[in-house]
Amino acid sequence: MRRLLAALLWVLAIPLAAPGWAEAPLVVWLSFDGVRHDALEGADTPALARMAREGGRAEALVPIFPASTFANHVAQATGTHADRHGIVGNRFLDPQLGFFDYGNDARYLEAEPIWAAAERQGVRSATFFWVASETDWRGVGASYRRAPFNGRLGETAKVDQILAWLDLPETERPRLIMSWWHGADAAGHRHGPASEEAADQLAGQDRHLGRLLAGLDERGLWDRTTLIVSSDHGMTANEVVVDAGTVMRRAGLEARVVHGTSVAHLHLADPSRKADAVAAFADLPGLRAYPSDQLPTHLRYAHPTRVGQVVALAEPPTALGGARRRGRAFLRRITDRVSGAHGYDPSRYADMHGVLLALGRGVAPASSLGRPRAIDLAATVSALLGIDPPTSSEGRRIPGLGAPLSESPAARPAP
Repeated sequence: MRRLLAALLWVLAIPLAAPGWAEAPLVVWLSFDGVRHDALEGADTPALARMAREGGRAEALVPIFPASTFANHVAQATGTHADRHGIVGNRFLDPQLGFFDYGNDARYLEAEPIWAAAERQGVRSATFFWVASETDWRGVGASYRRAPFNGRLGETAKVDQILAWLDLPETERPRLIMSWWHGADAAGHRHGPASEEAADQLAGQDRHLGRLLAGLDERGLWDRTTLIVSSDHGMTANEVVVDAGTVMRRAGLEARVVHGTSVAHLHLADPSRKADAVAAFADLPGLRAYPSDQLPTHLRYAHPTRVGQVVALAEPPTALGGARRRGRAFLRRITDRVSGAHGYDPSRYADMHGVLLALGRGVAPASSLGRPRAIDLAATVSALLGIDPPTSSEGRRIPGLGAPLSESPAARPAP
């Protein structure tokens, strides 16, 4: 009995004696949808201002192409581009899996996401509506996740859940927490990125962020916690919507068309007529089409099975869309209202660039984080957690983030 008791005590003591257990780093990563790089200038956002003042802020965060929600949430989580991770837009056609339409089935994801990389390396993770996190990726999923997606669920519930996860016992607490927030995307689309409505929506998000900051202050977790706020893309004003399906019909071509704002995938009934499909866009302002094997290489977009045989690309203020979107755009024009769009080539249009702020462990106060790429975030968060990045990651750690604990000034509660 004495030997049994001694053995039991030894097993129970392992977690307490594990070196560095009490100092294991934590990362809380929030995505603010559709917040443009300059949206914080003059904005009523004291919580974000605190992050910039006591932590670091990037001049801009450069998304991948297309600068859309699904492609870039996955780019940030995997550290790679659409031609590799496979999420080529919010909607696309896969020949085996079928039509992807704002989906969250991880089977469509072709590169390892950071929550799976963390779990594989023994680090618990938690996700709250991050794209592609709702199902297991190749048998590995986050220890904790909220699903299914519900766009009506507000940030009050998200802050409550994040703090509840942080309040779990040390052996159960996730060390990586990722959550999608509404940001300024909806108001930016309806009223334009520079509108009062977009500023008001961002101010509301900031109030929820302030409550999360206060919760971290109360828990005294800053010495081991890094809080990151990023956005998936920016926003620009748009005026004209072109239906690529109509373009095809006028050219006498039959095609299944899958629209994105800046992209239209043309799946031709007769692939031998690719040249005719390309020519149909030649004289249309703000539009150009390419055979899939001739897409500009810098876009990293030529996925072998998920883009059309011909891909049409738009430049602002032109957008691509079907009849419903064209109707909405027409009504806005005749009522002199501005709308917003994104998805365009971020190497050409700075309005597509987002925000990045960080506070806490590994972040020097009032530091500049430069102009990092979306694909750099997976490597950076991995460095903060002390794990290897996802297997397909092409990014690099962002200078000024991810320094060893001993070199990192701790954030302090605001006075």
